[in-house]
Amino acid sequence: MALNMVTTKDSSWWVYTLPAFLGSKTLLDETYLIFFTILLSLLSLALLTWAFSPGGTAWKNGRNKNGAVPIPGPRGLPVFGSLFTLSRRGLAHRSLASIASAMNANHLMAFSLGSTPAVVASNPQLAKEILTSPHFADRPIKQSARSLMFSRAIGFAPNGTYWRRLRRIAASHLFAPRRISAHEPGRQKDCAAMLRSISDEQTLNGAVSLRKHLQNAALNNIMGSVFGKRYDTAQDSEELKEMVREGFELLGAFNWSDYIPSWICCCLNDPSKVVARCEALVPRVRRFVTGIIEEHKMKKNLNENNVSDNDDFVDVLISLDGDEKLDEDDMIAVLWEMIFRGTDTTALLTEWVMAELVLHPEVQAKLRKELDGAAGALTDADVAGLPYLQAVVKEALRVHPPGPLLSWARLSTSDVHLSNGMVVPAATTAMVNMWAITHDAALWEEPLEFRPERFVAAMGGADVDVRGGDLRLAPFGAGRRVCPGKNLGMVTVALWVAKLVRHFEWAEDAAAPVDLSEVLKLSCEMKYPLSAVVEQRNVPI
Repeated sequence: MALNMVTTKDSSWWVYTLPAFLGSKTLLDETYLIFFTILLSLLSLALLTWAFSPGGTAWKNGRNKNGAVPIPGPRGLPVFGSLFTLSRRGLAHRSLASIASAMNANHLMAFSLGSTPAVVASNPQLAKEILTSPHFADRPIKQSARSLMFSRAIGFAPNGTYWRRLRRIAASHLFAPRRISAHEPGRQKDCAAMLRSISDEQTLNGAVSLRKHLQNAALNNIMGSVFGKRYDTAQDSEELKEMVREGFELLGAFNWSDYIPSWICCCLNDPSKVVARCEALVPRVRRFVTGIIEEHKMKKNLNENNVSDNDDFVDVLISLDGDEKLDEDDMIAVLWEMIFRGTDTTALLTEWVMAELVLHPEVQAKLRKELDGAAGALTDADVAGLPYLQAVVKEALRVHPPGPLLSWARLSTSDVHLSNGMVVPAATTAMVNMWAITHDAALWEEPLEFRPERFVAAMGGADVDVRGGDLRLAPFGAGRRVCPGKNLGMVTVALWVAKLVRHFEWAEDAAAPVDLSEVLKLSCEMKYPLSAVVEQRNVPI
Protein backbone atom coordinates (compact mmCIF):
# COMPACT_ATOMS: atom_id res chain seq x y z
CA MET A 1 0.00 0.00 0.00
CA ALA A 2 2.85 2.35 0.87
CA LEU A 3 4.41 1.65 -2.48
CA ASN A 4 1.14 2.50 -4.20
CA MET A 5 0.90 5.76 -2.30
CA VAL A 6 4.42 6.72 -3.32
CA THR A 7 3.61 5.90 -6.93
CA THR A 8 0.48 8.04 -6.80
CA LYS A 9 2.36 11.00 -5.40
CA ASP A 10 5.20 10.63 -7.90
CA SER A 11 2.79 10.51 -10.84
CA SER A 12 1.93 14.17 -10.34
CA TRP A 13 5.52 15.36 -10.55
CA TRP A 14 4.97 16.92 -14.00
CA VAL A 15 2.77 19.66 -12.54
CA TYR A 16 5.81 21.14 -10.82
CA THR A 17 7.68 21.44 -14.11
CA LEU A 18 5.18 24.00 -15.45
CA PRO A 19 7.10 27.00 -14.00
CA ALA A 20 10.25 25.88 -15.81
CA PHE A 21 8.45 25.67 -19.12
CA LEU A 22 6.47 28.86 -18.66
CA GLY A 23 9.30 30.86 -17.11
CA SER A 24 7.52 32.16 -14.03
CA LYS A 25 8.48 31.37 -10.46
CA THR A 26 5.21 32.69 -9.11
CA LEU A 27 3.38 29.63 -10.42
CA LEU A 28 4.88 27.70 -7.54
CA ASP A 29 2.40 29.43 -5.30
CA GLU A 30 -0.35 27.14 -4.16
CA THR A 31 -3.08 29.35 -5.69
CA TYR A 32 -1.60 29.07 -9.17
CA LEU A 33 -1.08 25.33 -8.81
CA ILE A 34 -4.75 24.85 -7.90
CA PHE A 35 -5.88 27.08 -10.77
CA PHE A 36 -3.85 25.26 -13.40
CA THR A 37 -4.82 21.88 -12.04
CA ILE A 38 -8.51 22.77 -12.26
CA LEU A 39 -8.04 24.24 -15.74
CA LEU A 40 -6.25 21.16 -17.01
CA SER A 41 -8.90 18.95 -15.48
CA LEU A 42 -11.70 20.91 -17.17
CA LEU A 43 -9.92 20.81 -20.51
CA SER A 44 -9.36 17.09 -20.19
CA LEU A 45 -12.99 16.56 -19.27
CA ALA A 46 -14.15 18.68 -22.22
CA LEU A 47 -11.95 16.72 -24.63
CA LEU A 48 -13.15 13.40 -23.27
CA THR A 49 -16.78 14.52 -23.49
CA TRP A 50 -16.23 15.61 -27.08
CA ALA A 51 -14.37 12.41 -28.02
CA PHE A 52 -17.17 10.18 -26.76
CA SER A 53 -20.13 12.23 -28.02
CA PRO A 54 -21.29 11.37 -31.54
CA GLY A 55 -22.94 14.53 -32.84
CA GLY A 56 -20.59 16.77 -30.83
CA THR A 57 -20.51 18.13 -27.29
CA ALA A 58 -24.12 19.37 -27.44
CA TRP A 59 -25.05 15.67 -27.52
CA LYS A 60 -23.08 14.71 -24.42
CA ASN A 61 -24.31 12.18 -21.89
CA GLY A 62 -25.67 9.94 -24.63
CA ARG A 63 -28.54 12.22 -25.65
CA ASN A 64 -28.43 10.65 -29.11
CA LYS A 65 -29.06 7.17 -27.67
CA ASN A 66 -32.45 7.70 -26.03
CA GLY A 67 -34.19 5.51 -28.60
CA ALA A 68 -33.78 1.93 -29.80
CA VAL A 69 -31.68 3.31 -32.66
CA PRO A 70 -28.97 5.90 -31.90
CA ILE A 71 -28.75 9.03 -34.03
CA PRO A 72 -25.38 9.14 -35.84
CA GLY A 73 -23.51 12.36 -36.47
CA PRO A 74 -20.15 14.15 -36.71
CA ARG A 75 -18.32 15.28 -33.58
CA GLY A 76 -17.16 18.56 -35.08
CA LEU A 77 -14.84 20.63 -32.88
CA PRO A 78 -14.93 21.17 -29.12
CA VAL A 79 -17.06 24.21 -28.19
CA PHE A 80 -17.84 25.09 -31.83
CA GLY A 81 -19.24 21.77 -33.03
CA SER A 82 -19.92 21.76 -36.79
CA LEU A 83 -20.22 25.54 -37.17
CA PHE A 84 -17.04 25.91 -39.23
CA THR A 85 -17.87 22.91 -41.41
CA LEU A 86 -21.24 24.37 -42.31
CA SER A 87 -19.98 27.89 -42.92
CA ARG A 88 -16.87 26.94 -44.90
CA ARG A 89 -18.53 27.13 -48.33
CA GLY A 90 -21.57 29.12 -47.26
CA LEU A 91 -23.83 26.32 -48.55
CA ALA A 92 -24.97 24.54 -45.40
CA HIS A 93 -27.49 22.34 -47.23
CA ARG A 94 -24.77 20.85 -49.45
CA SER A 95 -22.33 20.41 -46.56
CA LEU A 96 -24.95 18.64 -44.42
CA ALA A 97 -25.96 16.39 -47.32
CA SER A 98 -22.32 15.46 -47.95
CA ILE A 99 -21.63 14.67 -44.29
CA ALA A 100 -24.86 12.67 -43.93
CA SER A 101 -24.00 10.62 -47.01
CA ALA A 102 -20.45 9.93 -45.78
CA MET A 103 -21.74 8.81 -42.37
CA ASN A 104 -24.67 6.79 -43.75
CA ALA A 105 -26.97 9.15 -41.82
CA ASN A 106 -29.29 10.09 -44.66
CA HIS A 107 -32.44 9.53 -42.59
CA LEU A 108 -31.50 11.61 -39.55
CA MET A 109 -28.19 13.06 -38.41
CA ALA A 110 -27.19 14.70 -35.13
CA PHE A 111 -24.71 17.57 -35.00
CA SER A 112 -23.76 20.48 -32.76
CA LEU A 113 -24.08 24.17 -33.52
CA GLY A 114 -21.86 25.36 -30.72
CA SER A 115 -23.80 24.44 -27.58
CA THR A 116 -27.04 23.88 -29.53
CA PRO A 117 -28.01 20.24 -30.28
CA ALA A 118 -29.46 19.88 -33.77
CA VAL A 119 -30.74 17.17 -36.10
CA VAL A 120 -31.32 17.25 -39.84
CA ALA A 121 -33.67 14.95 -41.73
CA SER A 122 -32.92 14.04 -45.35
CA ASN A 123 -35.72 11.52 -45.71
CA PRO A 124 -39.32 12.43 -46.69
CA GLN A 125 -40.95 10.16 -44.09
CA LEU A 126 -38.94 11.54 -41.17
CA ALA A 127 -39.33 15.05 -42.59
CA LYS A 128 -43.10 14.60 -42.50
CA GLU A 129 -42.99 13.34 -38.91
CA ILE A 130 -40.95 16.37 -37.83
CA LEU A 131 -42.92 19.00 -39.74
CA THR A 132 -46.37 17.69 -38.81
CA SER A 133 -45.69 16.75 -35.17
CA PRO A 134 -47.30 19.06 -32.57
CA HIS A 135 -44.10 18.60 -30.55
CA PHE A 136 -42.17 20.51 -33.26
CA ALA A 137 -44.61 23.42 -33.52
CA ASP A 138 -42.14 25.95 -32.05
CA ARG A 139 -39.21 27.63 -33.76
CA PRO A 140 -35.81 28.49 -32.27
CA ILE A 141 -35.67 32.26 -32.56
CA LYS A 142 -32.42 33.93 -33.56
CA GLN A 143 -31.29 37.11 -31.88
CA SER A 144 -31.76 39.06 -35.13
CA ALA A 145 -35.35 37.80 -35.51
CA ARG A 146 -36.15 38.80 -31.93
CA SER A 147 -34.54 42.21 -32.38
CA LEU A 148 -36.46 42.80 -35.62
CA MET A 149 -39.82 42.14 -33.87
CA PHE A 150 -40.45 38.83 -35.67
CA SER A 151 -41.12 37.09 -32.35
CA ARG A 152 -44.58 38.67 -32.59
CA ALA A 153 -45.16 37.75 -36.26
CA ILE A 154 -46.47 34.54 -37.81
CA GLY A 155 -43.10 33.04 -38.69
CA PHE A 156 -41.49 33.07 -35.24
CA ALA A 157 -44.23 33.59 -32.66
CA PRO A 158 -44.19 30.68 -30.19
CA ASN A 159 -46.92 28.07 -30.48
CA GLY A 160 -49.88 29.11 -28.35
CA THR A 161 -53.03 31.22 -28.28
CA TYR A 162 -51.45 34.29 -29.91
CA TRP A 163 -49.84 32.33 -32.73
CA ARG A 164 -53.07 30.44 -33.44
CA ARG A 165 -54.87 33.78 -33.64
CA LEU A 166 -52.35 35.01 -36.24
CA ARG A 167 -52.76 31.83 -38.28
CA ARG A 168 -56.53 32.21 -38.20
CA ILE A 169 -56.28 35.82 -39.38
CA ALA A 170 -53.91 34.82 -42.18
CA ALA A 171 -56.10 31.95 -43.38
CA SER A 172 -59.46 33.73 -43.07
CA HIS A 173 -58.51 37.23 -44.17
CA LEU A 174 -55.02 37.89 -45.51
CA PHE A 175 -54.41 34.86 -47.76
CA ALA A 176 -57.96 33.67 -48.37
CA PRO A 177 -58.49 32.53 -52.01
CA ARG A 178 -61.13 35.21 -52.61
CA ARG A 179 -58.70 37.94 -51.51
CA ILE A 180 -55.89 36.57 -53.72
CA SER A 181 -58.32 36.62 -56.64
CA ALA A 182 -59.52 40.15 -55.83
CA HIS A 183 -55.95 41.50 -56.02
CA GLU A 184 -55.24 40.01 -59.47
CA PRO A 185 -55.62 43.37 -61.32
CA GLY A 186 -52.76 44.77 -59.22
CA ARG A 187 -50.54 41.81 -60.07
CA GLN A 188 -51.33 42.24 -63.77
CA LYS A 189 -50.47 45.94 -63.56
CA ASP A 190 -47.15 45.28 -61.82
CA CYS A 191 -46.28 42.60 -64.36
CA ALA A 192 -47.05 44.89 -67.31
CA ALA A 193 -44.78 47.58 -65.84
CA MET A 194 -42.02 44.97 -65.44
CA LEU A 195 -42.34 43.87 -69.08
CA ARG A 196 -42.01 47.46 -70.28
CA SER A 197 -38.93 48.10 -68.14
CA ILE A 198 -37.31 44.90 -69.47
CA SER A 199 -37.99 45.99 -73.04
CA ASP A 200 -36.50 49.43 -72.34
CA GLU A 201 -33.31 47.98 -70.84
CA GLN A 202 -32.84 45.60 -73.77
CA THR A 203 -33.15 48.52 -76.20
CA LEU A 204 -30.75 50.63 -74.16
CA ASN A 205 -28.07 48.06 -73.21
CA GLY A 206 -28.49 45.11 -75.56
CA ALA A 207 -29.07 42.77 -72.61
CA VAL A 208 -31.22 42.56 -69.49
CA SER A 209 -30.18 42.07 -65.87
CA LEU A 210 -33.42 40.47 -64.70
CA ARG A 211 -33.23 40.47 -60.90
CA LYS A 212 -33.81 44.18 -60.32
CA HIS A 213 -36.93 44.12 -62.50
CA LEU A 214 -38.30 41.15 -60.57
CA GLN A 215 -37.51 42.75 -57.21
CA ASN A 216 -39.19 46.02 -58.18
CA ALA A 217 -42.29 44.18 -59.36
CA ALA A 218 -42.33 42.02 -56.22
CA LEU A 219 -42.01 45.04 -53.97
CA ASN A 220 -44.85 46.90 -55.67
CA ASN A 221 -47.00 43.77 -55.74
CA ILE A 222 -46.65 43.11 -52.02
CA MET A 223 -46.93 46.82 -51.18
CA GLY A 224 -50.22 46.97 -53.06
CA SER A 225 -51.59 43.93 -51.23
CA VAL A 226 -50.31 44.89 -47.78
CA PHE A 227 -50.35 48.70 -47.70
CA GLY A 228 -52.65 49.57 -50.62
CA LYS A 229 -50.08 51.77 -52.35
CA ARG A 230 -47.54 51.40 -55.11
CA TYR A 231 -44.37 53.34 -55.72
CA ASP A 232 -42.39 54.88 -58.53
CA THR A 233 -39.66 52.26 -58.17
CA ALA A 234 -37.00 54.66 -59.43
CA GLN A 235 -37.51 57.13 -56.60
CA ASP A 236 -40.12 56.76 -53.88
CA SER A 237 -39.38 53.20 -52.84
CA GLU A 238 -35.62 53.51 -52.28
CA GLU A 239 -35.89 53.74 -48.48
CA LEU A 240 -38.26 50.76 -48.32
CA LYS A 241 -36.08 48.66 -50.63
CA GLU A 242 -33.03 49.47 -48.51
CA MET A 243 -34.87 48.47 -45.31
CA VAL A 244 -36.01 45.19 -46.87
CA ARG A 245 -32.48 44.41 -48.10
CA GLU A 246 -31.01 45.16 -44.67
CA GLY A 247 -33.59 43.03 -42.86
CA PHE A 248 -33.14 40.17 -45.34
CA GLU A 249 -29.39 40.26 -44.82
CA LEU A 250 -29.63 40.46 -41.02
CA LEU A 251 -31.98 37.48 -40.72
CA GLY A 252 -29.74 35.41 -42.95
CA ALA A 253 -26.47 36.53 -41.36
CA PHE A 254 -24.44 34.26 -39.11
CA ASN A 255 -24.40 35.51 -35.52
CA TRP A 256 -22.05 33.88 -33.01
CA SER A 257 -24.31 34.68 -30.08
CA ASP A 258 -27.01 32.34 -31.47
CA TYR A 259 -24.79 29.31 -30.83
CA ILE A 260 -21.75 30.14 -28.69
CA PRO A 261 -21.74 30.67 -24.88
CA SER A 262 -22.10 34.31 -23.88
CA TRP A 263 -18.68 34.49 -22.22
CA ILE A 264 -17.04 33.73 -25.58
CA CYS A 265 -19.34 36.13 -27.48
CA CYS A 266 -18.29 38.94 -25.16
CA CYS A 267 -14.73 38.44 -26.38
CA LEU A 268 -15.83 38.41 -30.02
CA ASN A 269 -17.80 41.67 -29.53
CA ASP A 270 -20.46 41.07 -32.22
CA PRO A 271 -18.06 40.94 -35.21
CA SER A 272 -20.93 41.04 -37.75
CA LYS A 273 -22.49 44.04 -35.96
CA VAL A 274 -25.84 42.23 -36.12
CA VAL A 275 -27.11 43.72 -32.85
CA ALA A 276 -26.09 47.27 -33.72
CA ARG A 277 -27.60 47.05 -37.21
CA CYS A 278 -30.88 45.67 -35.84
CA GLU A 279 -31.06 48.49 -33.31
CA ALA A 280 -30.59 51.00 -36.14
CA LEU A 281 -33.16 49.36 -38.45
CA VAL A 282 -36.09 48.83 -36.06
CA PRO A 283 -36.88 52.55 -35.41
CA ARG A 284 -36.94 53.18 -39.16
CA VAL A 285 -39.34 50.27 -39.69
CA ARG A 286 -41.58 51.48 -36.86
CA ARG A 287 -41.78 55.01 -38.27
CA PHE A 288 -42.52 53.73 -41.78
CA VAL A 289 -45.21 51.19 -40.86
CA THR A 290 -46.79 53.39 -38.15
CA GLY A 291 -47.14 56.22 -40.65
CA ILE A 292 -49.06 54.00 -43.06
CA ILE A 293 -51.29 52.62 -40.27
CA GLU A 294 -52.17 56.17 -39.21
CA GLU A 295 -53.04 57.09 -42.82
CA HIS A 296 -55.42 54.13 -42.99
CA LYS A 297 -57.03 55.00 -39.65
CA MET A 298 -57.72 58.54 -40.84
CA LYS A 299 -59.35 57.23 -44.02
CA LYS A 300 -61.38 54.77 -41.99
CA ASN A 301 -62.73 57.58 -39.82
CA LEU A 302 -63.92 59.36 -42.96
CA ASN A 303 -65.37 56.22 -44.51
CA GLU A 304 -66.95 53.67 -42.20
CA ASN A 305 -67.82 51.18 -44.94
CA ASN A 306 -67.14 47.52 -44.24
CA VAL A 307 -63.87 46.03 -45.43
CA SER A 308 -64.06 44.23 -48.78
CA ASP A 309 -61.76 41.67 -50.42
CA ASN A 310 -60.28 44.50 -52.50
CA ASP A 311 -58.96 46.28 -49.44
CA ASP A 312 -55.37 45.88 -48.30
CA PHE A 313 -53.95 44.01 -45.30
CA VAL A 314 -53.75 47.17 -43.16
CA ASP A 315 -57.47 47.78 -43.63
CA VAL A 316 -58.16 44.18 -42.69
CA LEU A 317 -56.10 44.33 -39.48
CA ILE A 318 -57.61 47.67 -38.42
CA SER A 319 -61.14 46.31 -38.94
CA LEU A 320 -60.63 43.28 -36.68
CA ASP A 321 -62.33 43.33 -33.32
CA GLY A 322 -62.96 41.10 -30.34
CA ASP A 323 -60.51 38.23 -29.87
CA GLU A 324 -58.89 38.89 -33.26
CA LYS A 325 -57.96 42.51 -32.48
CA LEU A 326 -54.19 43.19 -32.53
CA ASP A 327 -52.43 46.03 -30.74
CA GLU A 328 -50.29 48.40 -32.81
CA ASP A 329 -46.93 46.78 -32.01
CA ASP A 330 -48.24 43.40 -33.13
CA MET A 331 -49.70 44.95 -36.29
CA ILE A 332 -46.31 46.46 -37.11
CA ALA A 333 -44.60 43.07 -36.66
CA VAL A 334 -47.16 41.23 -38.82
CA LEU A 335 -47.17 43.82 -41.61
CA TRP A 336 -43.39 44.12 -41.66
CA GLU A 337 -43.07 40.35 -41.96
CA MET A 338 -45.51 40.35 -44.89
CA ILE A 339 -43.44 42.91 -46.78
CA PHE A 340 -40.19 41.26 -45.86
CA ARG A 341 -41.09 37.65 -46.72
CA GLY A 342 -43.15 38.49 -49.79
CA THR A 343 -40.55 40.45 -51.72
CA ASP A 344 -37.23 38.75 -52.41
CA THR A 345 -38.37 35.12 -52.24
CA THR A 346 -40.82 35.53 -55.14
CA ALA A 347 -38.28 37.41 -57.24
CA LEU A 348 -35.45 34.95 -56.59
CA LEU A 349 -37.54 31.90 -57.48
CA THR A 350 -38.65 33.51 -60.75
CA GLU A 351 -35.01 34.26 -61.56
CA TRP A 352 -34.10 30.57 -61.08
CA VAL A 353 -36.93 29.54 -63.42
CA MET A 354 -35.83 31.95 -66.13
CA ALA A 355 -32.17 30.92 -65.79
CA GLU A 356 -33.11 27.28 -66.45
CA LEU A 357 -35.27 28.31 -69.42
CA VAL A 358 -32.34 30.22 -70.92
CA LEU A 359 -30.13 27.15 -70.51
CA HIS A 360 -32.83 24.84 -71.91
CA PRO A 361 -34.24 26.51 -75.06
CA GLU A 362 -36.18 23.34 -75.93
CA VAL A 363 -38.10 23.61 -72.65
CA GLN A 364 -38.66 27.32 -73.27
CA ALA A 365 -40.03 26.58 -76.76
CA LYS A 366 -42.37 23.88 -75.45
CA LEU A 367 -43.65 26.22 -72.74
CA ARG A 368 -44.17 29.05 -75.22
CA LYS A 369 -46.20 26.78 -77.47
CA GLU A 370 -48.50 25.99 -74.54
CA LEU A 371 -48.80 29.69 -73.67
CA ASP A 372 -49.58 30.71 -77.24
CA GLY A 373 -52.42 28.20 -77.24
CA ALA A 374 -54.17 30.14 -74.47
CA ALA A 375 -56.60 32.67 -75.89
CA GLY A 376 -56.47 36.34 -74.90
CA ALA A 377 -54.57 37.90 -72.02
CA LEU A 378 -53.23 35.43 -69.49
CA THR A 379 -55.10 35.48 -66.19
CA ASP A 380 -54.57 33.61 -62.93
CA ALA A 381 -57.27 31.15 -64.01
CA ASP A 382 -55.52 30.62 -67.35
CA VAL A 383 -52.09 29.86 -65.88
CA ALA A 384 -53.58 27.50 -63.29
CA GLY A 385 -54.87 25.37 -66.16
CA LEU A 386 -51.55 25.13 -68.04
CA PRO A 387 -49.90 21.85 -66.94
CA TYR A 388 -46.50 22.39 -68.53
CA LEU A 389 -46.17 25.87 -67.01
CA GLN A 390 -47.01 24.47 -63.58
CA ALA A 391 -44.49 21.68 -64.17
CA VAL A 392 -41.74 24.17 -65.07
CA VAL A 393 -42.31 26.06 -61.80
CA LYS A 394 -42.38 22.82 -59.79
CA GLU A 395 -39.16 21.60 -61.40
CA ALA A 396 -37.44 24.87 -60.51
CA LEU A 397 -38.65 24.45 -56.94
CA ARG A 398 -37.21 20.93 -56.94
CA VAL A 399 -33.80 21.79 -58.41
CA HIS A 400 -33.46 25.15 -56.63
CA PRO A 401 -35.62 25.12 -53.46
CA PRO A 402 -35.58 28.75 -52.20
CA GLY A 403 -35.24 27.52 -48.61
CA PRO A 404 -33.06 24.40 -49.00
CA LEU A 405 -33.21 23.89 -45.22
CA LEU A 406 -36.80 25.25 -45.20
CA SER A 407 -35.40 28.64 -44.13
CA TRP A 408 -36.34 28.40 -40.45
CA ALA A 409 -35.92 25.35 -38.24
CA ARG A 410 -38.24 23.79 -35.66
CA LEU A 411 -37.70 23.27 -31.93
CA SER A 412 -38.76 20.13 -30.08
CA THR A 413 -40.83 20.87 -26.98
CA SER A 414 -40.55 17.30 -25.63
CA ASP A 415 -38.84 14.01 -26.46
CA VAL A 416 -40.15 12.89 -29.86
CA HIS A 417 -40.20 9.20 -30.84
CA LEU A 418 -39.78 8.69 -34.58
CA SER A 419 -40.97 5.73 -36.62
CA ASN A 420 -37.42 4.48 -37.28
CA GLY A 421 -36.71 3.96 -33.57
CA MET A 422 -34.77 7.18 -33.01
CA VAL A 423 -35.72 9.68 -30.30
CA VAL A 424 -35.15 13.42 -30.67
CA PRO A 425 -34.69 14.91 -27.18
CA ALA A 426 -36.55 18.00 -25.99
CA ALA A 427 -34.97 21.39 -26.77
CA THR A 428 -33.36 20.13 -29.99
CA THR A 429 -33.27 22.24 -33.14
CA ALA A 430 -34.66 20.20 -36.04
CA MET A 431 -34.06 20.94 -39.72
CA VAL A 432 -35.27 19.34 -42.93
CA ASN A 433 -32.76 19.28 -45.79
CA MET A 434 -35.24 19.73 -48.64
CA TRP A 435 -32.37 20.14 -51.09
CA ALA A 436 -31.02 16.68 -50.18
CA ILE A 437 -34.49 15.15 -50.56
CA THR A 438 -35.14 16.77 -53.94
CA HIS A 439 -31.72 15.60 -55.21
CA ASP A 440 -32.00 12.01 -53.92
CA ALA A 441 -31.53 9.55 -56.79
CA ALA A 442 -33.63 7.00 -54.88
CA LEU A 443 -36.61 9.38 -55.09
CA TRP A 444 -36.05 11.14 -58.41
CA GLU A 445 -34.84 9.81 -61.74
CA GLU A 446 -31.81 11.81 -62.91
CA PRO A 447 -32.23 14.36 -60.11
CA LEU A 448 -29.58 16.75 -61.44
CA GLU A 449 -31.41 17.18 -64.76
CA PHE A 450 -33.95 19.97 -65.30
CA ARG A 451 -36.90 17.99 -66.66
CA PRO A 452 -40.37 19.50 -66.14
CA GLU A 453 -41.95 16.49 -67.88
CA ARG A 454 -41.55 14.53 -64.64
CA PHE A 455 -44.53 16.54 -63.26
CA VAL A 456 -46.87 16.15 -66.26
CA ALA A 457 -49.09 13.07 -66.12
CA ALA A 458 -49.71 13.14 -69.88
CA MET A 459 -45.94 12.96 -70.45
CA GLY A 460 -45.37 10.00 -68.16
CA GLY A 461 -44.82 12.03 -65.00
CA ALA A 462 -46.78 12.56 -61.79
CA ASP A 463 -48.69 15.61 -60.59
CA VAL A 464 -46.91 16.15 -57.25
CA ASP A 465 -48.46 18.48 -54.66
CA VAL A 466 -45.86 21.08 -53.61
CA ARG A 467 -47.96 22.70 -50.88
CA GLY A 468 -46.97 20.28 -48.11
CA GLY A 469 -48.90 17.15 -49.00
CA ASP A 470 -45.93 15.26 -50.49
CA LEU A 471 -42.67 15.58 -48.57
CA ARG A 472 -40.61 14.58 -51.59
CA LEU A 473 -41.15 18.19 -52.66
CA ALA A 474 -42.36 20.55 -49.95
CA PRO A 475 -40.52 23.86 -50.49
CA PHE A 476 -43.09 25.73 -48.37
CA GLY A 477 -42.85 23.31 -45.46
CA ALA A 478 -45.73 21.30 -44.04
CA GLY A 479 -47.88 20.98 -40.94
CA ARG A 480 -48.77 23.84 -38.62
CA ARG A 481 -45.85 26.02 -39.66
CA VAL A 482 -46.36 25.70 -43.43
CA CYS A 483 -45.85 29.02 -45.22
CA PRO A 484 -49.24 30.84 -45.08
CA GLY A 485 -48.52 32.72 -48.32
CA LYS A 486 -47.75 29.65 -50.43
CA ASN A 487 -50.80 29.99 -52.69
CA LEU A 488 -50.14 33.67 -53.37
CA GLY A 489 -46.48 32.90 -54.09
CA MET A 490 -47.31 30.14 -56.57
CA VAL A 491 -49.92 32.27 -58.36
CA THR A 492 -47.51 35.22 -58.67
CA VAL A 493 -44.51 33.23 -59.92
CA ALA A 494 -46.60 31.26 -62.46
CA LEU A 495 -48.12 34.48 -63.84
CA TRP A 496 -44.75 36.21 -64.13
CA VAL A 497 -43.05 33.27 -65.86
CA ALA A 498 -45.99 32.96 -68.28
CA LYS A 499 -45.85 36.64 -69.20
CA LEU A 500 -42.04 36.73 -69.50
CA VAL A 501 -41.95 33.74 -71.84
CA ARG A 502 -44.98 34.76 -73.89
CA HIS A 503 -43.74 38.30 -74.53
CA PHE A 504 -40.01 37.65 -75.05
CA GLU A 505 -37.60 35.13 -76.55
CA TRP A 506 -34.85 34.57 -73.97
CA ALA A 507 -31.26 33.74 -74.98
CA GLU A 508 -27.94 33.56 -73.17
CA ASP A 509 -25.87 36.74 -72.90
CA ALA A 510 -22.47 35.91 -74.44
CA ALA A 511 -20.85 38.59 -72.29
CA ALA A 512 -22.28 37.06 -69.08
CA PRO A 513 -23.03 33.34 -69.50
CA VAL A 514 -25.55 31.79 -67.11
CA ASP A 515 -23.88 30.55 -63.93
CA LEU A 516 -26.03 28.44 -61.59
CA SER A 517 -23.68 28.84 -58.62
CA GLU A 518 -25.58 29.37 -55.37
CA VAL A 519 -25.22 31.61 -52.37
CA LEU A 520 -27.27 30.83 -49.27
CA LYS A 521 -28.56 33.84 -47.40
CA LEU A 522 -32.05 33.77 -45.96
CA SER A 523 -33.02 32.19 -49.30
CA CYS A 524 -30.83 30.34 -51.76
CA GLU A 525 -30.19 32.72 -54.65
CA MET A 526 -28.08 32.87 -57.79
CA LYS A 527 -24.58 33.96 -56.83
CA TYR A 528 -24.29 35.79 -60.15
CA PRO A 529 -27.59 37.49 -61.14
CA LEU A 530 -29.06 36.40 -64.45
CA SER A 531 -28.22 38.45 -67.52
CA ALA A 532 -29.93 37.53 -70.80
CA VAL A 533 -30.65 38.85 -74.27
CA VAL A 534 -34.36 39.20 -74.99
CA GLU A 535 -36.22 39.63 -78.24
CA GLN A 536 -39.70 41.07 -77.96
CA ARG A 537 -42.44 39.09 -79.68
CA ASN A 538 -45.47 40.52 -81.42
CA VAL A 539 -47.67 40.17 -78.36
CA PRO A 540 -49.24 43.29 -76.83
CA ILE A 541 -48.17 44.02 -73.25
